[in-house]
Amino acid sequence: MIAKPTTGDFSFAQARSLISDLQKPRPMIYWVDFLLTAIIGHALFFSMAAALRRLDFSPWVAAWVVFAYCGVVVLYMRATMFIHELVHLRAGTMTGFRVVWNLLCGIPFLLPSFLYYPHVEHHRRKHYGTEHDGEYLALSHSPRWFLIGFLLQGLYVPPLAVLRFTVISPICWVFPQARPFIHRHASSMIIDPFYRRPEAGQRVRRMILIQEVLCFLWCIWFFVSNFYNPVVGGWSDPIWPIAYAVGVGAVTVNAFRTLGAHRWVNESGEMTFEDQLLDTLNYPDRPWITELWGPIGTRYHALHHLFPSLPYHNLPTAHRRLMAGLPADSPYRKTVRSGLMQALKELWNRSSEATVTRKQGTATISG
Repeated sequence: MIAKPTTGDFSFAQARSLISDLQKPRPMIYWVDFLLTAIIGHALFFSMAAALRRLDFSPWVAAWVVFAYCGVVVLYMRATMFIHELVHLRAGTMTGFRVVWNLLCGIPFLLPSFLYYPHVEHHRRKHYGTEHDGEYLALSHSPRWFLIGFLLQGLYVPPLAVLRFTVISPICWVFPQARPFIHRHASSMIIDPFYRRPEAGQRVRRMILIQEVLCFLWCIWFFVSNFYNPVVGGWSDPIWPIAYAVGVGAVTVNAFRTLGAHRWVNESGEMTFEDQLLDTLNYPDRPWITELWGPIGTRYHALHHLFPSLPYHNLPTAHRRLMAGLPADSPYRKTVRSGLMQALKELWNRSSEATVTRKQGTATISG
């Protein structure tokens, strides 16, 4: 049995009063942050591709390729995580930003914003940690090999994304009867493979179709323009393996981030508000490191679950106020971890403990 931390009572009203003036997003911060991130990331990507096309493997070129690759993975992940903000921004606001994000990031990365619409279910208090939450698995009760497999998903997610928009999307256009199944099982950015996405309204269905078409056209253009090299008469352009390697890197880093976002202790059923709070984690220390793997406010995951609409640029200030203003025994303080490795070690130990418990239970039943 995995123990739950004991704490005092949590006052949501008190916490809200401490950060009530931080609820309004500042569009200029979103625009500057995203555009700089995307532009620099794209510049590094194409400079890396140009260096590899030269087939010059001198130490300086190799060092640049390694530096550019690490920079691209970090920057592309940061740009991608703005999808999290799009879901929580008030409907009808920052429309231009939503469009530009999809054009510069969502469509080229085959992560259009419609894939993340079900994220709101993760924040419904009656759905969190249940079968209605596609972003939750009982990882603390899973065997260790499952955690390792979770980290290896980067190897197959990029090809699946290509398959989704080059093959499955056209199938839905030609055979509309396939659409309901694809919508339920292959149209969400989630971690639970058994999650069934709820039906969508007409407006969302129209948006899904538009974004599917754009992703399909992008894939066709990418294949035609970057794979065939007329100079050598073959499929020799290195940009495809580069794009795949970047995708694997970004998905893997995000998998580590995801494992550190929660304690993952819920096996089934609805959790109390305080149990949900204690199941999420914050990483306020060393932002020059934590911001690399937990960008756009995702390193303050417990705080985000308390106030989902709080803009990412105000989360550090909000966390400092809560730590200064809440009582010493507040459950919120139990959400803080010094670093990602601490949380991953705790998760690994809980998984080991659960494995031992299962083996003992099996032995008892067999005896």
